[in-house]
Amino acid sequence: MAKCRGKQSNGHLVNEKDLQTENPRTDPTRWRLLDERGRQTWHYLQSDEKLKQWPQSIADRYFLNLPTGLPSLPKPCTPLDSAQNAISYFSQLQLPPGNWGCEYGGPLFLLPGLVIAWYVTKTPVPEHISIEIRRYLFARQNPVDGGWGLHIEGESSVFGTAMNYVILRLLGASEEDGRIVKARGKLHQLGGAVNGPHWAKFWLSVLGCMEPEAVNPVPPDLWLLPDWVPIAPWRWWIHIRQVYLPMSYIVSRGFRFPLTPLTRQLREELYTQPYSSINFASHRNSISPADNYHPKSMFLNVVNRLLVDVWQPYLRPNYIRRRAEEWTWDLIMHENENTDFSSLAPVNGPMNFLASYIHDGPDSYSVERHRQRMHDFLWVKDEGMLMNGTNGVQTWDTALLVQAVVAAGLAEAPQWRPMLTKALEFLDDQQIRENCREQEVCYRQRRKGAWAFSTREQGYTVSDCTSEALKSVLLLQRLPGFPKLVSDERIKDAIDTLLTMQNASGGFASYEPIRGSQYLEYLNAAEVFGRIMIEYDYPECTTAVVTALSLFSRHHDPSYRKAEIEKTISRAVAWIMKDQRKDGSWYGSWGICFTYAGMFALESLASVGRNYSNDPRVALACQFFLDRQMADGGWGESYKSCTDGVYTPHEKSQVVQTCWIIIALLEAGYPDREPIEKAVRMVMGRQMEDGSWKQEAIEGVFNKSCMISYPNYKFIFPIKALGMFAKRFGDLKIQ
Repeated sequence: MAKCRGKQSNGHLVNEKDLQTENPRTDPTRWRLLDERGRQTWHYLQSDEKLKQWPQSIADRYFLNLPTGLPSLPKPCTPLDSAQNAISYFSQLQLPPGNWGCEYGGPLFLLPGLVIAWYVTKTPVPEHISIEIRRYLFARQNPVDGGWGLHIEGESSVFGTAMNYVILRLLGASEEDGRIVKARGKLHQLGGAVNGPHWAKFWLSVLGCMEPEAVNPVPPDLWLLPDWVPIAPWRWWIHIRQVYLPMSYIVSRGFRFPLTPLTRQLREELYTQPYSSINFASHRNSISPADNYHPKSMFLNVVNRLLVDVWQPYLRPNYIRRRAEEWTWDLIMHENENTDFSSLAPVNGPMNFLASYIHDGPDSYSVERHRQRMHDFLWVKDEGMLMNGTNGVQTWDTALLVQAVVAAGLAEAPQWRPMLTKALEFLDDQQIRENCREQEVCYRQRRKGAWAFSTREQGYTVSDCTSEALKSVLLLQRLPGFPKLVSDERIKDAIDTLLTMQNASGGFASYEPIRGSQYLEYLNAAEVFGRIMIEYDYPECTTAVVTALSLFSRHHDPSYRKAEIEKTISRAVAWIMKDQRKDGSWYGSWGICFTYAGMFALESLASVGRNYSNDPRVALACQFFLDRQMADGGWGESYKSCTDGVYTPHEKSQVVQTCWIIIALLEAGYPDREPIEKAVRMVMGRQMEDGSWKQEAIEGVFNKSCMISYPNYKFIFPIKALGMFAKRFGDLKIQ
């Protein structure tokens, strides 16, 4: 019988034997994933009776790297054979609501906020969760130096090492454990926790393991600024806005957890000198070079100094403080209500949890609801328990899978119709039907008709998620045999929302149109991320909107807002061409990197009739890819391309990235079959007997410096690439 995917090769991973012999672990056959309308939570069944009542599914076993029981399939001879085998496997992983699930891991700075929030709110942590978090962190510990990085493929940093060291100790790891000793040595080599970035210092101060004088100011007073002020927080990117909102409230309230014997001991473990001898105020701007991806500007340092030395001690009246705390709390409650306490993401989620604990008290509904919602971010796999980068990728992956099967020409095959119908039902259910309460008051973008990245409950409009989901709905509902679930009115709601999101430049950002100047990056206090203070034009988002609007106008309702849509597409295409580099490439912001953005760009240009034969800029983009094809026919790009802004080849070709380029060349109408066929041969050659592919290097990125995993891409994009090749050149036998 075939087993599920092989062990991940991306990132730092200790030997599997170590996982089995050095770490206690739970019984993997007792874990179950519950998916309730896209809300995914893991449950550990303690009794044998519950095991009988709730059998483990194929998807559960796949996620846990247990034998799936899926059979070996006939060896594929043609691209469509290979695509069919992949769909055969991936269809078995579809969850009951119609979506697909997966880990959305990679970042290593997420679990610390949650575990510290649990600790300071006195939230009991079940032993099975504690065990699996420890297992995951030890599995992802750098085997050479003992530290942790910003993400699983990154170099060890103070942020990763100090914070994961702390939560391992909070979850029961001994200070004498050899792996903890090694981590402590690496942390001290990096200068100790005083050299951590701003977010690390905030959480250590909350825990009582660092004095608040070491934390640069985050005054809630900023939220009282009039909207016309250029630095007013409503102009910031939504993620930074929603992080600094609860952070400012917590800091202003002066919350610090009382010392315990463990945190008192941690005070002595995290630093290179006795805690009592440290002048913490002198370390507000101390940071390790390993963490200092975006150094604080001189302007920010001056502002911080004025806030600390002048505004807060001498000029800030109490009524301003009280009003600022009241207003920031009101905005936090809007976030709680508009997301049903699921929060935008796992950075602000634990902070909102703690803010609710401070304001409403430990026994309040808001605290209990946050406790429940924290589990939406947790994911279990063979290495242990991690924290996802959102509450999932449900809508995004489901929409892309639908498009892959349609592009492969397989959507009308009877055997896949039930799978696609369930996917359509999920997308129907997940469309957002109403705007936020007091949308203008809490500075939220219109969302009626939109789709979020994960679930309707999370409730944030995203331009490319709305576009990809809309395209999937339009593609399926125009095929015979599929129900028309999303009405014309709701489709037009989606179009109306997309048309509110174009920037003055012609490009599209992610959650909202750009609201502030790039000069706001001078106030970037996060240090570990770039391009984080405001929204930006993104080629991936812009191209997704172009293809969605083009599809709607051509095949659904050519008359609806015709002039506006044509103008929007024209301006967006002009921006895409302007954003192209002289070498023919586009820099990607959500996937790695030039490969990912190039695929989207060429798809969008094809949707408006620009291709290899009639546009030299498209031909230049094709040549950019062809010049970088590897000897085995594939392509591979390192995540260093994202951090450095220059194309950097991976040490080996990657199946997912190779498929991105196959798709790009086919969309562009590149005429020569040979290099594309060579790439197809490589992809088919790596497919396993059960129809799956092994996990290779990490696929995604955000804010230039942090990588994140999209493990379903190794099914979605091969299906699409192989099917498109067969449609273009015929379903050839590939030797």
